[in-house]
Amino acid sequence: MPVRVLIAIDDTDNSVSRGTGEIASLIAEAIEENGWGTAGFISRHQLLVHPDIPYTSHNSTMCFPVEMQQGALAQLISFACDFLGRECADGSDPGLCVAVLEQIAAPAELVAFGRRAKLEVITKSEATELAGRLGVHLSEHGGTGHGVIGALAGVGLRLSGDDGRMRGSLTGVRPGLVLTVRELLEQPDVDAVRGLDGSTLAPEEPVSIGDKPKTVLRGGASVLLVRPPDHPIENVSWETLPRRLLREY
Repeated sequence: MPVRVLIAIDDTDNSVSRGTGEIASLIAEAIEENGWGTAGFISRHQLLVHPDIPYTSHNSTMCFPVEMQQGALAQLISFACDFLGRECADGSDPGLCVAVLEQIAAPAELVAFGRRAKLEVITKSEATELAGRLGVHLSEHGGTGHGVIGALAGVGLRLSGDDGRMRGSLTGVRPGLVLTVRELLEQPDVDAVRGLDGSTLAPEEPVSIGDKPKTVLRGGASVLLVRPPDHPIENVSWETLPRRLLREY
């Protein structure tokens, strides 16, 4: 039976190791290589930065969806647990959350938890209690295990459909190109192209591609946000958001 799964990890790195996003990418690649399912793009979700919260650099969590057969779920979880225990950096406090969307007892509570993690300090015991009650897998894989808080929050924020941005840049588009909205919508990770006010652009509108274009999650869709260019570009009224503005998502 096909199921939709969200997988999130947090606190897998230290200041000199590969980042949590790279670890998530390796897990996603292994899922597809083993034939367990098809992984979607990885989203980065910013959590609260606070003196009482230990983190490496930005306190962000990574999450990605997988479409798979339910019979492979136990293998996937076992692999991810072993992988984190083996590959995470010294001094990290990794956590893993795996949630089957159709089986979450109260999705609204999980979304609310994710949103709270952006605003307030949450205890590990609260995260584990909620995960148990909602029927999602939550496990710690070294150190203090405090990464379970961010992992659970990452699933909640991805589930909300209105938080986070794509990890990495869009494939198939290069800085300096000018592409129409139609051409951008042909990219596998772009569901919509919109202005900052939510407006939809006409299919033939040209868009200038800036450095490291990324989509953001809005309304459950992967949306490429654009704005009028800082400097005039002949016959072009739109450009992708610069990196400094993407940090807000």
